[in-house]
Amino acid sequence: MNRIRIDIPAQLLELFGDDGACIRRYRVSTASRGAGEQKGSYRTPRGRHLVRARIGAGEPLGAVFRGRRPTGEVLTPELAEANPERDWILTRILWLSGLEPGRNRLGAVDTMQRYIYIHGTPDSEPMGEPRSIGCVRMRNRDVAELFDLAPVGTLVEIIE
Repeated sequence: MNRIRIDIPAQLLELFGDDGACIRRYRVSTASRGAGEQKGSYRTPRGRHLVRARIGAGEPLGAVFRGRRPTGEVLTPELAEANPERDWILTRILWLSGLEPGRNRLGAVDTMQRYIYIHGTPDSEPMGEPRSIGCVRMRNRDVAELFDLAPVGTLVEIIE
């Protein structure tokens, strides 16, 4: 099965195949506050995770999600302008779950309960610099491609 490595300092997500070779490399945007596991920290959690749920199959690029459900909207410049405060979750969601009890699983450090995702973001947002509130943001085309290559159970390692 493929596996994912997210390098916070490099702002890079790499997808590795069964043979260990890197088959995709994407610029990403992790948390502006850096790495951290604590609930309410707005930081990107480190360590070993897996893709617990995949949300958005078949939705168009730019599909808007709220509470992990598509709203029926597709992001447009007008919609973005009307909602400048929104932290947009677009196109696809790969919902992460920690694998290390006490570090990123259970209690006040539980990645899944923190709603940490790999997801799409407006194409106007820069990649390669930390700007999220904890999630891993990607270009919409990139997250759609990754979604098709990362089934539930895919290992995700987030390093600092």
